[in-house]
Amino acid sequence: MGNLADKKILIGITGGIAAYKICELIRMFKRNGADVTVIPTENALNFVTKLTLQTLSQNNVYVNEFEIPDYKPEHIALSDSADIMVIAPATANTISKLANGICDNLLTSVACAFKKPVFIAPAMNTNMWDNPIIKENISKLKSLGYNIIEPESGFLACGTEGNGRLCELSKIYDAAEKELTQKKKLAGKKVLITSGGTIEEIDCVRYISNYSSGKMGYALANEAYESGAKVSLVTTKVVTDNRFNIINVKSAEDMLNAVKNNLEYQDIVFMAAAVADFKVKNQQTQKIKKSEKTDELTLTLVKNPDILKTICEIKKEKNLKTKIIGFCAESENLLNNAKEKISKKGCDYLIANDISRADIGFGSDDNEVTILYKNGTAETLEKASKSVIAKEIIGRITKDE
Repeated sequence: MGNLADKKILIGITGGIAAYKICELIRMFKRNGADVTVIPTENALNFVTKLTLQTLSQNNVYVNEFEIPDYKPEHIALSDSADIMVIAPATANTISKLANGICDNLLTSVACAFKKPVFIAPAMNTNMWDNPIIKENISKLKSLGYNIIEPESGFLACGTEGNGRLCELSKIYDAAEKELTQKKKLAGKKVLITSGGTIEEIDCVRYISNYSSGKMGYALANEAYESGAKVSLVTTKVVTDNRFNIINVKSAEDMLNAVKNNLEYQDIVFMAAAVADFKVKNQQTQKIKKSEKTDELTLTLVKNPDILKTICEIKKEKNLKTKIIGFCAESENLLNNAKEKISKKGCDYLIANDISRADIGFGSDDNEVTILYKNGTAETLEKASKSVIAKEIIGRITKDE
């Protein structure tokens, strides 16, 4: 048996001319022991037959879930049964559907329900690949944690030369094999991550907050889960992801209590949330009315608890082995401020973000960070999608595990 024995792979094939090449990809997986199930779109069957795919995979081929005698429903049953999903070739049409949550066939329905690694290998005409809409959809999928195996430049079926040709099958195979055979870095570990900007109420309708989107925290949660961890996500954002233990909070005090209540059970804590430094001293239970006598409203703000410093103190007091990774958002003097903060807070690592840059600041799908270590060294991770940055961060802090 090959090194993929007992591994289950879903292969989605869409309606592009490169569909015929996927027959060989199926054989590559089968030769190495994988259990392969194929989900072609109806248009894909214009390029390769269902019988061929069934013969090569030695499994039923699924096209339309409503034509399957043993209805489960199939899009959930298939997504639950496999270890990874590969979509190749992925047309502009299917890529755009996936990026926008459109589930109008079995393949897109399975992909939408699939919570494990998904590899997408696009193939299309050069002009389509260069279309800004497709570029935006690809970027969106990357930010959501999908693995994009970029197309290559070469002679295309339409008779032109350029980018858009399906990559070599060995690249798809190697990426899938690496995912299926690599040791899970955080297997058996418990990881807690804070995410989003805290909300400090002024009255029952108004509040103070910040521009944090929660994207970096979610990317870390996703990568930690994919690395084998049991993940708790303490967040101020609405997150519907049944892979995580979601703990919804609002204020800085809510977040502190949630972290304190769970700290002793965690192996790693990522403090990625943007916590408000101040809260309103006298929060009103009723809406503050506008007065005709004055054009001003004065709010008195008081300091919020320092969550990072507090949990580092608890760790020291209770002699916990928990790794604590702090985050700091700076608009100037990034490195100096970060070095001062890691010294004062007492965390094991500090991830410094430059929020003055529009291309990596709050709300962006990309980030560029500097990791500060306790020994005083610093390492910059160049600009990349937040999912890639999350992978790099977790790789750095687990290299000695």
